[in-house]
Amino acid sequence: MPAEDHIDHLLGRIAAAGVDTIDLDVEGIVDRIGSINSRIRRAHEEVLREHGLTHGEWSVLSRLRLGSGRSSPGELSADLELSSGAMTTRLDRLEEDGLVRRLPDPDDRRGVVVELTDKGREAWDSAVEVQARREAFFARTLTKPEQKKLNELLRKLLLALPESTKK
Repeated sequence: MPAEDHIDHLLGRIAAAGVDTIDLDVEGIVDRIGSINSRIRRAHEEVLREHGLTHGEWSVLSRLRLGSGRSSPGELSADLELSSGAMTTRLDRLEEDGLVRRLPDPDDRRGVVVELTDKGREAWDSAVEVQARREAFFARTLTKPEQKKLNELLRKLLLALPESTKK
């Protein structure tokens, strides 16, 4: 049996306290997923800080980089579930840093289009490269077949969740 982790110690305390309303297997799954998620998030935030980005700015760059490279501020706001004011603040900062630029919308002379700059693409690609190495480091303990099996099991859990719990 592998060494115990901090979740095993918590589960032991729950069992010792005689709390029989908690299924220890379910509690272990939920707490371990939460702990892993927390560690991966902290590592990602560290990568973003190293690249001078916030998570919110990263989200905007990601939408542009993984899309056509252009979008309207309204589409970005809707995708990221932000108010127009919050999106304007993010775009101002990204534009100030040269990561995006605002251009006249060719289809609507009253509108603007946000475009990812070469500098923005390079910043996103660089951060992704570092983050991908860190994520591979997290998963290195598992063999490739174990990684595939874990992905199958996590997908099964995720697909079983009601839509209202997915955001």
